[in-house]
Amino acid sequence: MRELSEIEYAPQVHQAPPGMRSLLGVSQHDEAERSRKSALLQDIIENCSLTAVFQPIVDMRSGSIMGYEGLIRGPSDSPLHAPIALLQTAEMHGRLFEIERLCRKVTLESFMRLNLGGRLFLNISPECLIEPLFKDGETLKLIHSLGINPDKIIIELTEAHPTYDYPLLRDAVNHYRNMGFRVAIDDLGEGFSNLRLWSELRPDFVKIDMHFVQGINQDSVKHQFVSSIQQIAEKTETRVIAEGIETFAELAVIKNLNIALGQGYLVGRPNANPIVAVSTEIIKALTTSSRGRGPYQKSAIARKILKKVVPVSSHTPNQTVFQIFTENPELHSLPVVDSMNPVGLLKRHHVIENFARPFVHELFGKKHCSTMMDASPMIVDQNISLHDLSNLIVSSGRHHLLDGFVITDHGKYVGMGSAHDLMREITEIQINTARYANPLTLLPGNVPINEHIDMLLENNIPFCACYCDLDNFKPFNDVYGYRKGDDMIQLCGEILAEGCDIERDFIGHIGGDDFIVLFQSQDWQKRCGDALERFDAMSSSFFSEAHRNDNGFTTQDRRGEKVFVPITSLSIGAVPVFPGTYDSHHEISEAAATAKKNAKKIPGSSLFIERRKQI
Repeated sequence: MRELSEIEYAPQVHQAPPGMRSLLGVSQHDEAERSRKSALLQDIIENCSLTAVFQPIVDMRSGSIMGYEGLIRGPSDSPLHAPIALLQTAEMHGRLFEIERLCRKVTLESFMRLNLGGRLFLNISPECLIEPLFKDGETLKLIHSLGINPDKIIIELTEAHPTYDYPLLRDAVNHYRNMGFRVAIDDLGEGFSNLRLWSELRPDFVKIDMHFVQGINQDSVKHQFVSSIQQIAEKTETRVIAEGIETFAELAVIKNLNIALGQGYLVGRPNANPIVAVSTEIIKALTTSSRGRGPYQKSAIARKILKKVVPVSSHTPNQTVFQIFTENPELHSLPVVDSMNPVGLLKRHHVIENFARPFVHELFGKKHCSTMMDASPMIVDQNISLHDLSNLIVSSGRHHLLDGFVITDHGKYVGMGSAHDLMREITEIQINTARYANPLTLLPGNVPINEHIDMLLENNIPFCACYCDLDNFKPFNDVYGYRKGDDMIQLCGEILAEGCDIERDFIGHIGGDDFIVLFQSQDWQKRCGDALERFDAMSSSFFSEAHRNDNGFTTQDRRGEKVFVPITSLSIGAVPVFPGTYDSHHEISEAAATAKKNAKKIPGSSLFIERRKQI
């Protein structure tokens, strides 16, 4: 977080000669304070009296902590406790590099002592990064002495001055990358030139300044800014970290924008003994998703409940607004929009009640409606899922249930939504989901699977259809019982679901031990391989030690004869589908079934890819 940054400091302050200080208004009190801070700084350096605190950074998809930002504190109850005061004083006295070196040492040692998992974001100023003493490998030697791998350290550059020698800085960054470090840029959107830094350095991470995160659920401009940054990040293979998340409403919007990582007081405050896992409320908010969701859930976005409501501008007279509400008794809220940008919301009950008071017509009738509007309405993008929207409304306040919310497309006004329509649509989705879901895994069944395939075909979307089936499952079920069999089916479904990108891929349960996965992820082959390895590793616990040692068990076949059956494995038949190669879900189903049969001919867990129709 910017206000807690270890390396942010003010420009160099030059002291005037003693004879000039009285002319410049430098009082004896100022001189005494400066001397006191200088002595305190010396004491800090000599006694290493700094404390490291750590703030967690959470993965927005899994809810796990991927790392911590290391922050520094001076002696408590001293004028140099805050990092900004500490670094300003250090720079004023020409000891900035010295104090930064001490900050890094304390942070790294504390990180190792606490045995924290994940990566450490280590704040370093660009000026320090290109400083010869730093480049000689002093920090790298310290890291190695502590037993830390460089790939666990992310050098976080925070802007302090407006200009850099960009070629020199780029060379320095590449130098540390070659050692194994990764690079992050702090406070994107704040400061002088960090957009230029992004272009020049191509960092692994960028942190969006908290100004653009706080209140993003109520500000279309902030929403558009963060959305644009995410789009650029996807093209440059950069991971975005949203700083300053303090409410569940902000968290929901950030999650919906597909931001990779989050940081802020809601997730966890900086602490000398930081949390090692986020709260169950955060986990629920981040992981409650439409895993395995069908076409009903795929199409269930705010656009589906959008209603066209003609807006008014902020300069519209109050008496005109009153007349609109009078002539349209079904209208509960009226959006206020300037140049397609939503700026407020007029509420029926508020306007009617105000105009019922004496002299309001005369005093306020001709004034602009901006005097009566709610300047902080709920604003959501039309592509937010209805599930996330419902969570957002619940966490944002009860009044949104009555007032409704503004719906935008890339920040531009397109319509209004109401809680009534949202509840009706969610209820319908739940009914359809329950109607077609497999009762054992609650994954979509045959009807949603076929409809999803047809939807992909109609839109000419390339995908890969994977038919997944357990080998030797019936003998396992006969020997260990149907309850164990159900547990293994559920395990298989969970492993396949965890291997899916919830925003791109689809998983369905045909029935029994048969599953279908429709991958839009380009790395589908690796995802299948990972699922096969995970199944082999986790399913072994279902068997007795003797059967594990024998890699199988003896049972009776249908004719009553004893046969040896290998331990249960997983087969996947994959059919890559490109526009024009198949015409319907029937053809794909037949091709996937054939591919699955070929996979089952291969001993053990295996993947067979049907390549005859690839173009």
